[in-house]
Amino acid sequence: MISYNTKDWFTYIFRFHKGDTFRVLFPVMIAIGIYAGIIGYLEVEYLKISQKSYVSNITVMHGMLGFVISLLLVFRTNTAYDRWWEGRKLWGSLVNNSRNLALKLAVILEEEKDRNFFRKIIPIYATILQKHLNNVETGQQLFDNLDLEIDHHKHKPNQVAKMMFQRINDLYIDKKISGNQLIIINAEIQSFSDICGACERIKNTPIPYSYSTFLKKFIFFYVMTLPFGYSVSLGYYVAPVVVFIFYVLASLELIAEEIEDPFGNDENDLPTEILAGKIKKNVEELI
Repeated sequence: MISYNTKDWFTYIFRFHKGDTFRVLFPVMIAIGIYAGIIGYLEVEYLKISQKSYVSNITVMHGMLGFVISLLLVFRTNTAYDRWWEGRKLWGSLVNNSRNLALKLAVILEEEKDRNFFRKIIPIYATILQKHLNNVETGQQLFDNLDLEIDHHKHKPNQVAKMMFQRINDLYIDKKISGNQLIIINAEIQSFSDICGACERIKNTPIPYSYSTFLKKFIFFYVMTLPFGYSVSLGYYVAPVVVFIFYVLASLELIAEEIEDPFGNDENDLPTEILAGKIKKNVEELI
């Protein structure tokens, strides 16, 4: 995730970061500029179409369609941002639940070997979940001399949650924790699986295919037909105008595509690795 000063305007206006859509769209913008220039030349110099012709009325259609496409893009970006923000809230809950579980165990557990186990296994869950959402196959994780054997053919976060609950159940059988304490701790561990399931729902449920492809086709044909109507009134200036319109519309779609899956490695995705490191630091301080 890109860290920046939200109050700084001009520094970022004239800086093209590697996560900026301008870098991605630049080759296409050049091609569209050439295309618009050719259409403008043919209409103005070769066909000599005047502003009184029927071709100039195409701008009316573009005006109406521009309102429609703006509504679609607003819905698209809002939906994508909702997914991004929900992912951030889920990882915020994971941070808080890890702290709460560590607080309770720090008070309840008396033996150092039990405390040492949970001091390492709680942060491991966050790290495994981060790798799981990033589709990173991890067969074995080593944390401070604690060997965690994980079958990469199975659901890795579930295996870690099972290890935690197995240890809690063993403590209850050994009468190191009471039944009431078991219920309290069980609720905290269950919240881990709830968060994992919610993150997987975001990860594995993209925007419906028909809607996504329709919007891309709409933007493409809208931009491709712009030079036919506006070259009559704008002349050769139609090329930069069309390129700018394409840049705005396509950038909104690219941004929505990037943030609708907030658990990847894109520039604007959530800093899940940093959050996992924060959980590790907090748990080690508490237990």
